[in-house]
Amino acid sequence: MKKLLYLMKDHLKECILAPLFKCLEACVDLIVPLLMARLIDIGIGGNNTSYIVKIGILLIVLAACGLALSSVAQWFSAKAAVNFAANVRSKAFSHIEHLSFSKQDSLGTATLITRLTSDVNMLQTGVNMTLRLFLRSPFIVFGSVIMAFTVDTHAAWIFAAAVPLLAIVVYGIMAITVPLYKKVQARLDKVTQATRDNLTGVRVIRAFNLQSSETNQFLDQNEKLTQQSKHVGLFSALTNPLTYILINLATALLLYVGAIRVNVGALTQGQVIALVNYMAQILVELVKLANLIVTISRSIAAGNRVQAILDTPIGMQQSESPAQTDREGSVDFDHVSLTYEGGGDPALSDITFKAEPGQTIGIIGGTGSGKSSLVNLIPRFYDVSSGSVKVDGVDVKDLPMADLRQEVGIVLQKPILFAGTIRSNLQFGNPDATDQEIWQALKDAQAEDFVRQKPKQLDEAVEQGGRNFSGGQRQRLSIARALIRKPRILILDDSSSALDFATDAALREAIHHLSYHPTTFIVSQRVASILYADKILVLADGRLMGEGTHEELLKTCQVYREIYESQIKKEDMAQ
Repeated sequence: MKKLLYLMKDHLKECILAPLFKCLEACVDLIVPLLMARLIDIGIGGNNTSYIVKIGILLIVLAACGLALSSVAQWFSAKAAVNFAANVRSKAFSHIEHLSFSKQDSLGTATLITRLTSDVNMLQTGVNMTLRLFLRSPFIVFGSVIMAFTVDTHAAWIFAAAVPLLAIVVYGIMAITVPLYKKVQARLDKVTQATRDNLTGVRVIRAFNLQSSETNQFLDQNEKLTQQSKHVGLFSALTNPLTYILINLATALLLYVGAIRVNVGALTQGQVIALVNYMAQILVELVKLANLIVTISRSIAAGNRVQAILDTPIGMQQSESPAQTDREGSVDFDHVSLTYEGGGDPALSDITFKAEPGQTIGIIGGTGSGKSSLVNLIPRFYDVSSGSVKVDGVDVKDLPMADLRQEVGIVLQKPILFAGTIRSNLQFGNPDATDQEIWQALKDAQAEDFVRQKPKQLDEAVEQGGRNFSGGQRQRLSIARALIRKPRILILDDSSSALDFATDAALREAIHHLSYHPTTFIVSQRVASILYADKILVLADGRLMGEGTHEELLKTCQVYREIYESQIKKEDMAQ
């Protein structure tokens, strides 16, 4: 949490002025009881109407001054808190963007979302309340004690005894609640995860009629969060009653002592009222302070969780100096193995092959055989556990990440479109692309026809996730986005699974005749999609079982032959 505070360095002025104006407001509040004492003793006691009016006007002026000072202080504190939260959120988001896929997988999407939203909002509230009250409340408390000594030394010792007891209660409860709030925020991650899973998979849940089951699971997570919140809330709720008990006992004792001293002429009635007012101010400020402690406790827990994200190592060392390559698009795997973080068994084991510039490489295998893992190593989404992956003869670890990925166009298994327009989505691949280049990419991706049928064509709206397009349309738009950057290496990771055979064949034909001839990797479950590849890699359980052309593999690779025969029979039966 302390490491985050340096993000407030640009707002030191607000951080100083906000408490300063709050303390000035507190000074105004401390003067009021003395004026009330004089009003009672001189004005009311002496039946002096003009004095009463004069003191009344002075009290109104002080109230206006207090309001003005408070408003200015709250404006400064709000400005500092909002900017601090913006800096924290921006830094955390930037750090998350640079985390390796392995680190993001281990942290989990729900955790990252919660820490960027709920935790940062809690931090903002904590900073705002701290700047407004953390100095003002102690200032009022100790100021009231000092002012009480100026009124009457004997009665003031009641204040001196009550304040330490109150401090013990407040800080004792804080020591208990801070770690508990951390557990509550961790439990909130699980509720967020359950919510996200349900909203993302709502169609699957309804298709299998599992609404009741998922509702019960969510209610279970929510109930656990509720119980933990109640547990920490129980301790937090003790703050107010305990402080009220101590203050009321001190007030009762003060009235008892004050009555005795009034009888002996050591105190006036106005002075007793002033002492009671100071005790009331202490009560109000300690209640505020108690609530502030609860807020700070939650903010510290939230800040520690955000700091944990910032302390997470990126997971990949990036080369700063550009490496010289021939930029032809060759890819060389040399005894490559990959084990995911916390994954146990290797996802890939001892993979060796070479793709020459301009070749088309087909990759096929059963589910979980490591096809996606293999192509994800080329743009360095993950680092190899052993061996090396080279692009144009240079290890990808020695290439600047931006340069490497600029040369790679990739279409992932699940097509992802962003809210905006068709044009803005395709310009992810090339921000400077002209409309002519966009239409050419759409034509190559077999998407031109359905885009031209849209009322606004390239300016047609795309909803979040592309949910206003079919699966095949999303895949073709994703392919067009990869093609528009004219990559030296093109990776199609099972990106035509939603396309019919005719469209798939036309797409492969268009890619084959691209003017810039990229080295193309086609990951597919269909033998037909990779039938005419220059080289086919057959994977099973993370191992390379065969390598060669279609005809060669039919003769030498039993795994490939079984896949081919099973699909040919299915097609014959379908016909």
